[in-house]
Amino acid sequence: MAENKPFKAESQRLLDLMINSIYTNKDIFLRELISNASDACDKLYFASLEDDSISIDRTKLHIEVSVDKEARTITIKDNGIGMNLSEMEENLGTIAKSGSLAFKQALEKGVNDVEIIGQFGVGFYSAFMVSDKVTVISKKINNDKAFIFESQGVDGYFVDEADKEDVGTIITCHIKENFDEEDFDRFLETYNVRSLIKQYSDYIRYPIMMKKDDEEEVETLNSMIPLWKRSKSDITEDEYNAFYKDKFYDFEDPAKVIHMNVEGNLSFTALMYIPKKAPFNFYSNEFEKGLQLYSKGVFIMDKAKDLVGDHFRFVRGLVDSPDLNLNISREILQQDRQLKSIAQRLEKKIKSELILLLTSDREAYETFYKAFGNQLKYGLYQSYGMNKELLIDLVLFYSSHEMKFVTLAEYVTRMKDDQKEIYFISAHSIEQADRLPASERVKDKGYEILYLVDDIDEFVLQMVRDYQEKPFKSINQGDLDLSDETEKEAIKDASEKSKDVLEALKEKLKDKVEDVRLSSRLKSHPVCLVSTEGVSFEMEKVLSQMPDSKDQNIKAKRILELNPDHPLLVTLTRLYDNKSSVLDDVADVLYDQACLIEGLPIEDPVGFALKLSNLLTQVQ
Repeated sequence: MAENKPFKAESQRLLDLMINSIYTNKDIFLRELISNASDACDKLYFASLEDDSISIDRTKLHIEVSVDKEARTITIKDNGIGMNLSEMEENLGTIAKSGSLAFKQALEKGVNDVEIIGQFGVGFYSAFMVSDKVTVISKKINNDKAFIFESQGVDGYFVDEADKEDVGTIITCHIKENFDEEDFDRFLETYNVRSLIKQYSDYIRYPIMMKKDDEEEVETLNSMIPLWKRSKSDITEDEYNAFYKDKFYDFEDPAKVIHMNVEGNLSFTALMYIPKKAPFNFYSNEFEKGLQLYSKGVFIMDKAKDLVGDHFRFVRGLVDSPDLNLNISREILQQDRQLKSIAQRLEKKIKSELILLLTSDREAYETFYKAFGNQLKYGLYQSYGMNKELLIDLVLFYSSHEMKFVTLAEYVTRMKDDQKEIYFISAHSIEQADRLPASERVKDKGYEILYLVDDIDEFVLQMVRDYQEKPFKSINQGDLDLSDETEKEAIKDASEKSKDVLEALKEKLKDKVEDVRLSSRLKSHPVCLVSTEGVSFEMEKVLSQMPDSKDQNIKAKRILELNPDHPLLVTLTRLYDNKSSVLDDVADVLYDQACLIEGLPIEDPVGFALKLSNLLTQVQ
């Protein structure tokens, strides 16, 4: 046996650091060793192109993985280029010396279809995370001798001649015994090894082969050619959908497939899907956004969060780029600006595809929107309107026009010539919004109303402020200038005639309302409650549900409006003129009635019921 040698590194501490600190996920050791085997096959193929004495059939290049549970070993075998003695010493005996990096540099002006995965020369040492001994036997092409490398980690290594007939490399990992909470036995279960290969190395270009349990039959575990690397014209809709359902565990076909290939200073391929329905945990803290990240077909990260903004967190898919600057463990990026650059391209593409879906298949878009529309609106709200240009044309609202979803662009195209504002009203449902007293008059004037039924809707409109320079206006908040000069004069005259009764009602309700006045927004309804500018009723409802709402006590300032053309005003005037004691009860009932119409709670339901009953008993 050859003499044990120390590693040709600055210190043993460097290897200890690599084994215990650089890699945070022990599962990836198999990815690293398989990637090295793939590189060896690539090198042999490239050598055959430059050296006529080397004749190979590229279709025969492959990688074999086997598990011996009794011996506690995992073996990775390839029929790639192999290593001679000096290369074994240099590549395995010197930490961070990478033959793949040198080979990659030599290829910069060479063959396009050879992709070298490894760059750092430390991937091999990830094996020591799970192994107490690693043995490498290798024979290089056009060499007579084979050599063995063996190491138990920081204690050093030895290299010697070995017996091996065929060209290539065999790496055998002697798996550690379990200790403390570390379960190393899982790496000796063939189903788990298969799973790791599928997860991390499914798109290695050479077949990764493994025997079935207790059988001699060998099966290929990896797909080899990624779907996203194929030409779009060669991929059927069924293939896209099958890949989505298998990869992202959905039972339904996606609403939209986005397949893009970008070449330039930062090249990448992306295959993204927009689901039809939201996952059950989508609106919970448990849901993790992000796209899968690959580099040259090798799995790097499951949830690359920086690739999609929160507003598009529903997008599933992956990105594969050969140009990523990975750190030496290939677990995270050294420069997040690369991900940001990719994310910007993805964002523009996702928007354009959603716009295309909106314009070409409205029914499909509305199905998507019912699942994920709130996420788009959250994106507008959370960015304080900064994402307005990106998202505003993607949001939909129900409308009084045909009682269906509309875009803001569609609303604006239907605006009357004299209309300066986009009208909306908030309610619990479309039906309630359509029946609210303030809606009747606006519709009668021929104006379209947006019906906001989600808690976030009004907050969104407050953030974005306007659309195509048309400000948003709540029809039950502040002044609503819908009257012509004749109508305004009539309201003014009626208010003057009813000044005393209005003052009496205001005095009675002084702890509840800011004012009592005649309304220009009511048509057939006798009464309504509106808020002043600032906090609206809908905002009050939402904010009252917050944990600290009792301390904040945020309330909309209320104004009770009476219909000047309704018989109720005549009755109120008569009660006031007759100095009837009933007027106070009527004022309370009218206020509570207006609160109920707006979906606001009343302070004393029992008192309301008693006063209403007493009033009914006095009807002649």
